[in-house]
Amino acid sequence: MDYPVPGQSPPSEDRRSEYRYLALAVVVGGGAGTIGSLFHLTLNTLLHWPTLLRSLVGGPLLVLVAAIITMTATIAAVALVRHLAPEAGGSGVQEVEGAMGGLREVHGARVLPVKFFGGIASIGAGLVLGREGPTIHIGASVAAMLAARFRLNATERSGLLAAGAAAGLACAFNAPVAGVLFVIEETRRQFPDRFSTYMAVIIAALLATVMTQLIGGTGADLSMVAPEMRLAMLPLFVLLGCLLGGVGVLLNAAILKALAFAGAAEKKVPYLYPAMVGLVVGALLVLLPSSATGGEGLIPGWVRERPGIAALLVLSAVRFCTSVASYSTGVPGGIFAPILSLAACVGLAFAGLVSLIVPDAAGGSGAFAIAAMGGLFTASVRSPMVGVVLTLELTGAYEVTLPLLATCLSASLAAHLLGGKPIYEQLLERTLALAGAKPSHRTNNG
Repeated sequence: MDYPVPGQSPPSEDRRSEYRYLALAVVVGGGAGTIGSLFHLTLNTLLHWPTLLRSLVGGPLLVLVAAIITMTATIAAVALVRHLAPEAGGSGVQEVEGAMGGLREVHGARVLPVKFFGGIASIGAGLVLGREGPTIHIGASVAAMLAARFRLNATERSGLLAAGAAAGLACAFNAPVAGVLFVIEETRRQFPDRFSTYMAVIIAALLATVMTQLIGGTGADLSMVAPEMRLAMLPLFVLLGCLLGGVGVLLNAAILKALAFAGAAEKKVPYLYPAMVGLVVGALLVLLPSSATGGEGLIPGWVRERPGIAALLVLSAVRFCTSVASYSTGVPGGIFAPILSLAACVGLAFAGLVSLIVPDAAGGSGAFAIAAMGGLFTASVRSPMVGVVLTLELTGAYEVTLPLLATCLSASLAAHLLGGKPIYEQLLERTLALAGAKPSHRTNNG
């Protein structure tokens, strides 16, 4: 529904329809926040299983048992996706974007349970995946079911799906503003920019965050303290952004290549590829715990402990590989959290290297880690303002706003100059190609 003409009220029927639509946004936000919070609480409990296993098993047997547990959970998650809801694999963001553009369909009744339980199996098993992909798809699933129940038209349905996606991201990171910006910046081609749909996105993100805080507590998810950096240090953050632009393009290309390889392997020996990835990641959970899981909870510890440059470079390389491999298995899981943790490693390593030339940089390693989180997100997803706001809402480190903005800007420019494309655009094109459909640049604006 367009903005009303100044001084003129819309007809009463339109007003009632508008109120009903905004009421549906309340339900979407509350539902996504509640289900997403339960999803997170379940994962928080399950992710302690390696510690419990260590108390029961020791020696080489510990590595073997952990590897078998992760492998079994990975295979179970893949089977759940393939047999019940093939579109529930991966992050789900590309599925939501495709549905908003009329190119895909969100079958909420089957996607929601598969995303919930499949995500618990895969992420809880220790694969290097993020929680935000499942919660975004869960929010959109709630919206899709309501849209079908109340027979919304295409524009209203697209707007409600956007509201569900915003609610899911807000719930995942306790970041309502980033949730709203994600819809505006990431789905700008598909989002139907009307007064009611825009208000619905804000309402859903707000309600999802309220439910998240009521159930899981308040405060930034990755609360961190960073020193305020001098303006003379800004060129270093621009340089960091350029580096991250290249890493982001490489990461996106690696994900697409790994997905193609996994698809080819599946045709030859079903389930072998995800089984091997699960086996390796499960072993790493014991041998090198910091290289497994989404890793976002590990970032504050890395900033405090400041591992050596060599250790950070090795960890960056390993996490790059485990992130790509985990996502390419096709289990439910997102890439935001792995991107943030990989970026923190790169940022800390960069700070260590730069400090050899510029000693002042050593004291600002936390600022470089935080700026890198937004920079790599921007280079991969190509949504710079979401990268800035999401990082600030996550860490609460508003002192580094200017360096963060400089990093995200240069990362986006570098990725563009290198010919990189947004990861979700590439994933959607791949999904449509596999389904035999043609990509479309249809928009709902205007």
